[in-house]
Amino acid sequence: MTGDTRENRTRGILWMLATMFCFISLDTMVKYLLETYSLVEVTWARFFFATIVAILACGRKLPALSISRHPRQQLLRSVFLMATTGVFNAGIRTTPLATGTTIMFLNPVLVTIFAVPMLGEKVGLRRWMGVILGFIGAVIVVRPWEEGLGAYGHGVLFLLAAAVLNANYQILTRRVRQDDPLTSLLYTAAAGAVVTSLLVPWFWSWPTAFDWLLLVGTGVAGGLGHLFLIRAFTAAPASVVAPFSYSSLIWAALFGFVIWGDWPDLWTWAGAALIIGSGLYIFHRERLSYEER
Repeated sequence: MTGDTRENRTRGILWMLATMFCFISLDTMVKYLLETYSLVEVTWARFFFATIVAILACGRKLPALSISRHPRQQLLRSVFLMATTGVFNAGIRTTPLATGTTIMFLNPVLVTIFAVPMLGEKVGLRRWMGVILGFIGAVIVVRPWEEGLGAYGHGVLFLLAAAVLNANYQILTRRVRQDDPLTSLLYTAAAGAVVTSLLVPWFWSWPTAFDWLLLVGTGVAGGLGHLFLIRAFTAAPASVVAPFSYSSLIWAALFGFVIWGDWPDLWTWAGAALIIGSGLYIFHRERLSYEER
């Protein structure tokens, strides 16, 4: 980065907005495809075609970028992303897209908790207050006091598990920061493609021409989303671009309403406000803590 200029910040924000559009487009296509095809087949497409995007992005540097300084942690990180993707996909099959997106907003809250034992980080009282606020928001979204397993049944359990798995994935991402971001992208995409390719023959159902486009689209959207994310954090500081990741809720609500007629109710919006507020507050406290070092 040549400098923290206003132009760079604007560019970083635009890259982050494009990132969120890609990721929600991915989730939308996955949810639609899961109405017809198996979880394994749809997850395979997401990783297989994302691997092609990653290879093309690496270009001539592929041999060098395929070598990691932390191969074991990269592989473990890939396992967590595979698990996150599979469990999240299982969750949004029966849960509104905006609700699934909101629950995944717990990531900063859970990362804060796991960073204590896994990274040895110290968390002050104010950040713990942010964690509590985030969990209150999650309870409001899930509404366990309603009949059965809450407002959305078993689907929300998958989504909560996905949020926990994703937090572990983010923790491991911090541990491989010495690797090029494209190396991390290549590992996660290729590992998922290899594992799901071994499983997919047992769950295969031949797609229609239109559904082939959607299956390819999941991988392209996922791959481009990660590339755009790299661009966003390269162009501007994390403190500038990270808050714009919450724009994904807008896309999720719109896509969910247009395709399935699902519009978040007041409880979901209220819970989302608390979760987003806690995430922004935790990020703010982390930034202040970093600047004081």
